[in-house]
Amino acid sequence: MQINQPLSAIALKIVATANFGTARIAAELRLRPGDTALRLERVREFAGRPAVHQVSWVRRPVADQIRDRDFTAVSLYTALADAGVTVARASEVVRPGLLDPAAARHLHEPPGSPVLVSTRITYTPDATPVVSDHATILGSMMEIRTERAATGLSLTWGATS
Repeated sequence: MQINQPLSAIALKIVATANFGTARIAAELRLRPGDTALRLERVREFAGRPAVHQVSWVRRPVADQIRDRDFTAVSLYTALADAGVTVARASEVVRPGLLDPAAARHLHEPPGSPVLVSTRITYTPDATPVVSDHATILGSMMEIRTERAATGLSLTWGATS
């Protein structure tokens, strides 16, 4: 499977970084009691307009290695690779949802607006979950395209045409 995100069309704004986690994040990343994860919050813009609000949680110890990276210049997955993390696969679900008040503030849309919600867990070759992502996507701004073949799948995220 090939996953492409045309970064040239995306402006990225880092909203916040923090170290803590919820029970849901702890379960997704299989953290032990008391463990924390790095929270990386971003807003992706297309044509100068906010389109995606994304919160990524990165487990330790890799979180400590990438915490000071400039994520407006380096993708999360490039930072992981630079830290020696090999990404083997990701499991993602995209569902319809309603814009919650926190994401609404970042996306400049009214709470309750229809959105797509992506939940993705990224794994290393030994099946260790390393990143938990939650993205709220304005359907009016983004589209997901697939090209399917007998031997693979290409998935592209981009601005609506």
